[in-house]
Amino acid sequence: MSLLYDEGQRAIATESARALAARTKLETQLALVETIGDYDRDFWALCREQGWTGIALPEEHGGLGLGLVELGIVAQACGAATAGAPFLTSSFGAARALLAHGSDALKAGWLPALASGDAIGAVAFGERQSVIPALPALQFAGGTLTGAKAAVTAGLHADVAVVLATENGAPVLVAVALDGVTRTALSTFDNARGVADLVFAATPAERLVSGAAALAAAQQVLALQAVVTAHEQTGGAEALMLRARDYANTRKAFGQLIGSFQSVKHKIAELYALVELARANAIHAAARDGQPDFLMAAADARLAATEAYDAAARDCVQVHGGIGVTWESGLHLHMRRTRALAIEQGNLLYWEDVLVDQLTGEAA
Repeated sequence: MSLLYDEGQRAIATESARALAARTKLETQLALVETIGDYDRDFWALCREQGWTGIALPEEHGGLGLGLVELGIVAQACGAATAGAPFLTSSFGAARALLAHGSDALKAGWLPALASGDAIGAVAFGERQSVIPALPALQFAGGTLTGAKAAVTAGLHADVAVVLATENGAPVLVAVALDGVTRTALSTFDNARGVADLVFAATPAERLVSGAAALAAAQQVLALQAVVTAHEQTGGAEALMLRARDYANTRKAFGQLIGSFQSVKHKIAELYALVELARANAIHAAARDGQPDFLMAAADARLAATEAYDAAARDCVQVHGGIGVTWESGLHLHMRRTRALAIEQGNLLYWEDVLVDQLTGEAA
């Protein structure tokens, strides 16, 4: 695939940005930062109205039948707007797991609801420092789950989760309805992410896949979510780069525009390079969905986008000087989001290891 969007994809990008600009309010986002247990409900209503909730799911299950590239375009616009909920990513991950491994009954019961946004999905794999533990502490026996998953993104609001557990000494991937599950909301650096601890007490669940195939399936789902997140990070990085550029072209110091100073010029030029590298990697990874090299492409995208967003958040604040650290500027919303997204879907150390494993395996 070309690293340039076609006419239809450019139209999605334009309309997504326009709709988000019209419905995103800075005061709402600032309030969410200090509110534990809530999310931007107007944003989620917009996602449902626009069909973004099912954009990359098959038409037979209520989706629009497009692909990961189109979902990535929407995620990029959401990243630029620091959209106040993680559900496009988490519901997509859960839906793809059910689509690949779920029974017909599970698909019929959950996929249309996830595609319409009537239900919210979550993915819970990690435990402690392990992104995909080989033998999770959470136990699955007799068709029920017992144990806990800590700090699950979207876990506070989700209706269904795809969970990695252990059954008879082997890993197993299961789907579980979250009705009646004990949830404890966590105060985090970015409270819009709906992070919660989930405690299962003999909670009914259905096996999707077990053994080594469960770990491979979990990694595939994580990679799909990582590509969506990479687009979101790229959108945030680009928005910050443009904001730094615009401020540098209006703010004066010592009688000159600060954009005329080499140190400022170089920062913004470096950000441009990082953003375009992140964008290219994200588009390439989305286009490789379903291909043998998808995991390596997802790792590339994740690493490039995280670097770009981190650098953009830091440098944009520096270009703005003192005003950059004020509450009213809203730049801290991006700073908070960079930290949240840097650890969701696995941190940089995890994806660096994935990339090395893929490269060494390819060389062998």
